[in-house]
Amino acid sequence: MTTESTQDPASDSKAAEEFLSSETGSRQLSGAMGKLVIGLLIAWSLFQLWYASPLPFIFDFGTLNEDQAKFIHLAFASFLAFCLFPATRHSSHTSISPIDALFALGASVACLYLLVFRNDLATRMGAPTTTDVVIAVIGMLTLLEATRRALGPPLTIVAIVFLAFTFGGQYMPDVIAHKGASLNKVASHQWLTTEGVFGVALGVSTAFVFLFVLLGALLDKAGAGNYLIKVSFSLLGHMRGGPAKAAVVASGLSGIISGSSIANVVTTGTFTIPLMKRVGFPGTKAGAVEVAASTNGQLTPPIMGAAAFLMVEYVGIPYIEVIKHAILPSLISYIALVYIVHLEAIKLGMKGIERLHKPTTAQRMLSWMTTTLIMLVLAAIVYYGSTFLESTLGDTGYLIMILAVIAGYFALIKLSASYPDLIEDDSSIELDHLPEPRPTLFSGLYFGLPIIVLLWALAVKQYSPQQSAFYSVVFLIAVVLTHRPLKAWFRGDRDWAGQFKVCWDDFIDGLISGARNMVGIGIATAAAGIIVGTVTLTGLGQMMTEFVEFISGGNLILILIFTAVICIILGMGLPTTANYIVVSTLMAPVIVSLGAANGLIVPLIAVHLFVFYFGILADDTPPVGLAAFAAAAIARADPIKTGIQGFTYDIRTAILPFMFIFNTQLLLIGLTGVFDLIVTVASAIVAILVFSAATQGYWLVKSRLWETAALLLIAFSLFRPGYWWDMVYPPSVVLPAAQIDTEVEKLKAGDFIRLNFIGMTIEGDEVSKTIQLQLDDDSGDATARLESLGLMLSPDGDKRIVDLVVFGSAAEKSGVDFGWEITGIQAKADRPPKELVFIPAMLLLAFVGWLQRRRSNTETATA
Repeated sequence: MTTESTQDPASDSKAAEEFLSSETGSRQLSGAMGKLVIGLLIAWSLFQLWYASPLPFIFDFGTLNEDQAKFIHLAFASFLAFCLFPATRHSSHTSISPIDALFALGASVACLYLLVFRNDLATRMGAPTTTDVVIAVIGMLTLLEATRRALGPPLTIVAIVFLAFTFGGQYMPDVIAHKGASLNKVASHQWLTTEGVFGVALGVSTAFVFLFVLLGALLDKAGAGNYLIKVSFSLLGHMRGGPAKAAVVASGLSGIISGSSIANVVTTGTFTIPLMKRVGFPGTKAGAVEVAASTNGQLTPPIMGAAAFLMVEYVGIPYIEVIKHAILPSLISYIALVYIVHLEAIKLGMKGIERLHKPTTAQRMLSWMTTTLIMLVLAAIVYYGSTFLESTLGDTGYLIMILAVIAGYFALIKLSASYPDLIEDDSSIELDHLPEPRPTLFSGLYFGLPIIVLLWALAVKQYSPQQSAFYSVVFLIAVVLTHRPLKAWFRGDRDWAGQFKVCWDDFIDGLISGARNMVGIGIATAAAGIIVGTVTLTGLGQMMTEFVEFISGGNLILILIFTAVICIILGMGLPTTANYIVVSTLMAPVIVSLGAANGLIVPLIAVHLFVFYFGILADDTPPVGLAAFAAAAIARADPIKTGIQGFTYDIRTAILPFMFIFNTQLLLIGLTGVFDLIVTVASAIVAILVFSAATQGYWLVKSRLWETAALLLIAFSLFRPGYWWDMVYPPSVVLPAAQIDTEVEKLKAGDFIRLNFIGMTIEGDEVSKTIQLQLDDDSGDATARLESLGLMLSPDGDKRIVDLVVFGSAAEKSGVDFGWEITGIQAKADRPPKELVFIPAMLLLAFVGWLQRRRSNTETATA
């Protein structure tokens, strides 16, 4: 086993903290100002808990509507941004200057002005006074400066460019020109209304992103982060390249705690990177593995970063649906990374870390099977048990469920007390043996209860993300405040009551850490609102559709590549949340529209996940990727080489968005049953493993060039079998428009109907597009069901003409307009299943495997 010189953990931690401070602020204040900032951080967290709770309505005190909460939310974020983030590198990191104080007061006053004078502003909407405009200008300028400090120049520059475009539209090229806007109009639109800064993005940050970030901060302070890392090592450290595989799993599990790539690197990297180096990984590859795993942490449900919560509002679906669509891509992405690490370990000739008591193969299989069965049984008990209690006992059922959760918590605490607490540094992991899985796993199982509460609220009760996060956070607060004294009491420690002080400190630290982590997110969502406001004020979205269609020639693949490049370039300087808001606002409608023009119905969630994925990948893309720089600092490796290596590991993540745009079954859309689900999951796992082997140039042995090409072909065929099958059997047939009534009456509630339209736009351009509409119910005749979609038709011989499109209806949102003609109905063709393509693909895979196995045996015999 290869080893390297031991690194100084303190030095690693310091390097990591330097990068983390780029997100949470590097200024550490003392004295009265320090106490004020700490007090504001705690107050912000408590305010968000109060706003999300039912208490204001119970006591009829302190009730706030969404807009009022946004004003207070941004007031906290902007004031704290000027306190925590120095103006320059040379500014004081221990005190604030009079200029900082002036900016902080100006920013918060500009926000609170909207709260205090909200009734007066409502009476003069669209006709702001001079005071209104001055306050709005102060608010915009201080927001831009707060953005520069907290997030760096890129987002500030992007916001300024969009503002310049708003003011100077008449000077722009014809394709994006508009009449321009006055200062009064821009100030009113961007600051005084909910179309700009105080729009949807800031509303999502206020309503539930804060609660999820607070949930992660409290879990970390309670020790859940350290627990997840140690569990990963105890379960996986015995495998080839065990520390690297454990790093992958630990970072994926850390996605439950943190929605930040850099925070994931800092949390797990200071522990995993030195261990990877000690078992033989070069520093560059050790850092790259951590980067690839940490960036993918943002893709891991149930907590996927602020951008995932924005999808709820932008796409208009429940958060549990976002989780459902994101689960398979994130799962296979992590499986592939574990496999890539395995291939690297084989190439480097590594072995795993030995356990003190080596289990047999049967014991390992039994352990995994037992764990899986226990998880499935628990899930069934939670889902069906809670549903049964609620249906039979009503409100009493809730009381029983609460008592059951509390009893389960005490039982798990008692179980945890039977085992020693986990050490909080890497000295507990030695290269000669691993900690035993059983005591490691059982020492903190109770940390999973708040997550179970979260998933129960989201999946079973289908509460809003805000409600779900609130209940989970409240339960977690109870855990944080009681788990240490309860364990001490079960262990017979006489000083168990003294542990309450430690728990209280953890709770306060969690409130501070949660609020501090939110400063950058709050500022980012507000600044990104400027871009959204520009789009709504100038009509830039429609211009972008025409512009992109022109430069791409209407080719959807080119548009997707163009969008991916934009995401990566912007993501080098913008945080994931801001990057997602900017690109999804501009490009998502373009992709959906041009997909329809090409006869491809692209679900909106697929487009938003596409943007989300590539925005995250920018975190490890040279030359700027901050996650790569953070990992390189810990690994003491070259950051550019680390970033490049990390990006090569992340190619398997980059290919997935392109695949699920064209094969939405990867997002669990359009599946017809359990068998279809099993086939989809199995084929996706095999496809991503084959693709990983192809990109690594190594499977059973080093691959030859034609073998790599064959593996890529196999992976593509497994990911997108319809590409080949559509060449043999057309996927749909076009029925005459006159049959629309018959076809609609055949469909059940929830089914889709696809209609081909031709018509004229307001600008006089003739368009031809395919629209997919979902039928809400199966009551009434065909005419009534079509009217429920917003379509009122009149017959013209065999033609069907759109007489009226109801405003706000599904048809109107899809772009259908008055006077358009339905030219046909796309019905599914009766053809053999496309999965038959898997047969030749798997035969080719078996052939390549047979050749490589022969070559491997020959090389072994020669050696």
